[in-house]
Amino acid sequence: MTTVRDLREMAGEKTITMLTAYDAPTAEIVEDAGVEVILVGDSMGNATLGHDTTLPVTVDQMADRTAAVARGTDEALVVADMPFLSYGAEEGESVRNAGRMLKEADADAVKLESGPHTVELTERLVELGIPVMAHLGLTPQRVNELGGYTRQGTTEEAAEEILDLATAHEDAGAFSLVLEHVPANLAAEVTERLEIPTIGIGAGPDCDGQVLVFHDAVGLSTWSPPFAEQFGDVRGEMHDAVSDYVEAVQGGEFPADDHSHEEEELDGLY
Repeated sequence: MTTVRDLREMAGEKTITMLTAYDAPTAEIVEDAGVEVILVGDSMGNATLGHDTTLPVTVDQMADRTAAVARGTDEALVVADMPFLSYGAEEGESVRNAGRMLKEADADAVKLESGPHTVELTERLVELGIPVMAHLGLTPQRVNELGGYTRQGTTEEAAEEILDLATAHEDAGAFSLVLEHVPANLAAEVTERLEIPTIGIGAGPDCDGQVLVFHDAVGLSTWSPPFAEQFGDVRGEMHDAVSDYVEAVQGGEFPADDHSHEEEELDGLY
């Protein structure tokens, strides 16, 4: 089983693979394919729940989906995203919400969309035995503040802030850092400075690992961000299968004799 300690030791030694999953069957597929880390992302808001942003996702939804993913895995490290306003407002509530992901949902760690306000919280969570994956760059929970899902760290001042926050969260005890939608040369510099592994999404090839939303990676989404790659056409395969089902039912080909049985003892009733 992949542990937080294992992930730390992969930094600079082995490229880390991470994908999202939101249910047990998907988690089984992802793990069987060899992915080391499964993120139960609040991206479920966009990917599976039909929302335009991640903001509506609740702690209950996150706990429910995390538990499902944990039940579907044996070897992967399961990381639960902490949804909007589930942390940062009050320390006690933040700790309880994060602890619930480990205590009730069987996650191995939590992820925080990070900033100056999460440094002390990261330290406190780690003190209590809750491993923290930090997240800098584009943080989708700030979409209303940012005015969209735009690239971050593009000025010297913004890049320095990300570098400083990355170091601060490492010092606070974070075991890894997601860098989203930042310049590749900035991600390379962060990776060089930190001892903990960096995991990039739209952050170039020099991070210690990569993560994508499952729906983007397998071609289930109708739209994917420009930094994602579709490695399959699952949406097309599913459409074809459902179309074949409709045709078979309407044409009387399904169910066939192989899909049905008759009980001889009932013959006298009809």
